[in-house]
Amino acid sequence: MSRKKVAQPSGPELPQSLYEKSEKIYPREVHGLFAFMRTTMVFVLLGLFYFMPWVSWGDNPAILFDLPARKFYIFWWTLWPQDFLYLTFLLMLAALALFFFTTLAGRLWCGYACPQTVWTELFMWIERKVEGNRGRQMKLDKAPMSVRKFRLKATKHMLWVILSLFTGFTFVAYFTPADALLTKLLTTTLGPWETFWILFYGFATYGNAGWMREQVCKYMCPYARFQSAMFDNDTLIIAYDDARGEPRGSRRADSDHKAQGLGDCINCSMCVQVCPTGIDIRNGLQYECIGCSACIDVCNDVMDKMGYEKNLIRYTTQHAIDGQPTRIIRPRVVIYAIAIVCLMSLFAFSLLTRSPIGLDVIRDRNQLYREVDGKIENVYTLRLLNMDDLSHNFAVTVSGFPEIKMVIEIDNVLVTSGEVLSVPVRVIAEEHNLSERSSEIEFRIQAQGHDNLITTETARFLGPLR
Repeated sequence: MSRKKVAQPSGPELPQSLYEKSEKIYPREVHGLFAFMRTTMVFVLLGLFYFMPWVSWGDNPAILFDLPARKFYIFWWTLWPQDFLYLTFLLMLAALALFFFTTLAGRLWCGYACPQTVWTELFMWIERKVEGNRGRQMKLDKAPMSVRKFRLKATKHMLWVILSLFTGFTFVAYFTPADALLTKLLTTTLGPWETFWILFYGFATYGNAGWMREQVCKYMCPYARFQSAMFDNDTLIIAYDDARGEPRGSRRADSDHKAQGLGDCINCSMCVQVCPTGIDIRNGLQYECIGCSACIDVCNDVMDKMGYEKNLIRYTTQHAIDGQPTRIIRPRVVIYAIAIVCLMSLFAFSLLTRSPIGLDVIRDRNQLYREVDGKIENVYTLRLLNMDDLSHNFAVTVSGFPEIKMVIEIDNVLVTSGEVLSVPVRVIAEEHNLSERSSEIEFRIQAQGHDNLITTETARFLGPLR
């Protein structure tokens, strides 16, 4: 039996790659309601970020995370590591808010408030001011290197680097007072960690917002992957109306497109040109869509020019697309809203009623009790925590049953700001006043001269079996 030889291709073998090189996206500038909202958010969020380190509140910056001193200044509050519970509250609130808004209206966070989106908008604005609009940028990139191209590229990147370093400086100014940090910078006395974080955060801003842009959203951000778990058929999404737009095709503005068998979409591809991630929304909802609504604005502008009805691309739901009733307010949205309100109320109540002093009682476990001159004695260690900005002398008392006495091992209970002071005490009671083997007693501390700085803590007093 003879075998047929399979012909092999002649010529040099061509290397094959499973990786497709990403092409640069040139988003077209767009104007409209959603573009105005997005620009407003950029101004508000970046304004707060860059401005707040320079705002003073009393003797301290309005917001300062002083890690060496283990103090966190947030306006009139001074928080300590012992207040870690509040960070837990904030993280839970942030998670619930993300679930709520995603379930209600999709990727609002990505389109309007995400740092990647906000800084990318600013970097693209600089790029447009230096290199021109979308067409000019594409033409410039395709042109061979020249003095003009080098000048424009160098100017753009110089402005990007300056903004990135200023961003890194501002980030570090939340941990080192801005005026002190500026003085160190001007006198070249920055510490190694301050220098590292300014450069690191600046490099991250330059790389993410200047170069990677949509790649961060498409490949690095996990939110795009698990957002589908929070979507349902009643979630507001950005969608193209196939029934109205198809079949798409070009036409004259004064022509009767219905008679030509065409839909309202003129196939201008403007919705693709303005998309920062380069998708075609007409192909349906895709995970790369960050919900910026730029395609809605530009499509409405095209519909205006053509004399057609707006909202060919619009916020809608899958149920509405399928011709079914839509329920924006539904059980999961209500549950998220109730959970957010309850958690915010609990957080506000806890913060407003927070006491800057604390007391822990640790009972001596080496010996249950001691009998001294016919009396029963228990030994405790009181740990006094002062989270106030001032030092305080504390008066310590105990109560629980008649004739109870306390002996403090130190004369002056002075606790400085941020200090945790351990104070050994002996509590003495008459045996006939003990009705049970284990009785409840209460320790009370009060800052002298401050009637509102009081806290109590209960403990157990042990005696012999009766």
